Amino acid sequence: MGEVVTAGVDVGTGAVKAAVVRSDGGRQPELLGVHRERLLRRDPGRVAELAYESALRAAGVTAREVAYVASTGDGDSVAFRDGHFYGMTTHARGATMLLPAARSVADLGALHARVFVIDGRSRVLGSRMTSQCASGTGQFIENIARYLGIRLEDVGPLSLTAPRAEVCSGICAVLAETDVINMVSRGIALAEIVRGIHESIAQRLAKLLRMVKAPSPVVLTGGLAADVGLRAEIERALKDDGGAPLEVVAHAHSVHAGALGAALWAAHRLARLEARSAVGRRQQEIGEAAVVVRPEPVDPQL
Repeated sequence: MGEVVTAGVDVGTGAVKAAVVRSDGGRQPELLGVHRERLLRRDPGRVAELAYESALRAAGVTAREVAYVASTGDGDSVAFRDGHFYGMTTHARGATMLLPAARSVADLGALHARVFVIDGRSRVLGSRMTSQCASGTGQFIENIARYLGIRLEDVGPLSLTAPRAEVCSGICAVLAETDVINMVSRGIALAEIVRGIHESIAQRLAKLLRMVKAPSPVVLTGGLAADVGLRAEIERALKDDGGAPLEVVAHAHSVHAGALGAALWAAHRLARLEARSAVGRRQQEIGEAAVVVRPEPVDPQL
């Protein structure tokens, strides 16, 4: 397969991510452009279009140059897609492109968190997902940040400044939010409150990672991958549980891992389709060459 441009669109609960890549089958794929567009109660289909158009502009290519658009997540919202891939598969592929040494992935989304083990070919070997309610998700952190009057992007850095974590319920979002209200009324520092929330989430993630026997390094993907405070608490939880040491890493484009993986699988699918087409053409040529043309019988009287 020659050089080809593909795109991936990841429709999540809180945002839509889009990525555009260039592949040629021989070299490492090149990430051309990405974009993340918050849903903010807007129509997911329209937001998907906006995210895709913005990613194309960032990549410096037009829609006509894109050979295949793959969706992941809520793919039904992407009316212009050519195909769809399962979210765990796309996050695995995106993670291994961003960090080739990745052997475990923690996908931290708006409404769920899941961890899975992968091999060097991005195949998912085992997985676990949070079974408790939304208190361990990005949407919960966003709600708490809004209540505390903190910008979402400031939650992580603020958490790192806390000398201690205020214990927060990890059973459900309702109890956790009640805990936060009580903390505020008691005058607990905001930094200690958000660190306590991070600690609660991190302890559950650490348990999931141990359950799947996650090897190092663990790559964070999804919306919470950029939360430096949460990453620090995950590292602390893994260190304190007495298990094997695990390195927890994130990439600048970790939030786009699902969309990136979808674009990469799109290129793989195109290559497979091209290979099948070539085999079909060759078989047809062989079949035509095998036809024996019998000469007309000669009249012995002539």
